[in-house]
Amino acid sequence: MKKVAVLNIDQFVKQNDIEGFYANTLEDHLITSHKDIDQPHSHNFYVAILFTHGSGIHEVDFTVYNVVPGSLFFLNPGQTHHWELSNDTAGYVFLHTHDFYDLQYTQNTINQFPFFYSMHNIPCLYLKGNIQTVITNLFNQVYDENNIDESLKKQKILSLINLVYIESTRIYIKQNPVDSKNKNTYYLKFRQLEQLIEANFITEKSPSAYAEMLNMSPKHLNRITQAITSKTATDVILERVLLEAKKELVLQQKHFNEIAYSLGYEDYAYFSRLFKKKTNETPSAFLKRYGKA
Repeated sequence: MKKVAVLNIDQFVKQNDIEGFYANTLEDHLITSHKDIDQPHSHNFYVAILFTHGSGIHEVDFTVYNVVPGSLFFLNPGQTHHWELSNDTAGYVFLHTHDFYDLQYTQNTINQFPFFYSMHNIPCLYLKGNIQTVITNLFNQVYDENNIDESLKKQKILSLINLVYIESTRIYIKQNPVDSKNKNTYYLKFRQLEQLIEANFITEKSPSAYAEMLNMSPKHLNRITQAITSKTATDVILERVLLEAKKELVLQQKHFNEIAYSLGYEDYAYFSRLFKKKTNETPSAFLKRYGKA
């Protein structure tokens, strides 16, 4: 079976579109741009998807979320996803690169928004009532603006998607409350931890090593990870390792012993047991869910 590559935004952007940006109705997107993509895959850009009609499931980094009218998803670059949707699915989607947003807002960054802040944060919101109407209207304006040729088109689109992110952040905070005590400091340190893990998880899996890199005690590192994710530092590190193993299994179709070795585990049997303990299924059972075993 063909391996699934990381999708590039240039595969979606049309000739007259703004560089680094794409917007469409979900109905048209599924027919014209997504029709041949039926397996888990990832992107090198940010994604926002609003479902206004239909049902199904949307799997993000191998966690399943229900799709109902009002479902709003945000995906970071590198996150793996796929979906199974009903035939009456409708809504909106827009995609953009990191530079498309960050080069415009010199005082802001895309990662300030909680759904883009950490890959441990929930990627889905469920909208109802007036706020669903507000967000739907903003997505519709993004789509309409992208299809016209007017002055300051890019600036207006950026303003509209920024409003989507602002309104969604307010909803996100209400739906996912966080204890305000030490929140800013803890979030900053957790973000630094994630960046260190991303750079070192293949060769370094010890929480004490990451604590040393962050100039803090392992106990305090655990306090931070528990406050932000309700998980230990060990679990945060291991989840990144297992996510990579799942991606390699599904996206690259490598043998599990090869994956274990590439992730720093010389004992294939040990890593296989670890995979089963943490995911509740064997590597072969995991692959069967995607028709690849």
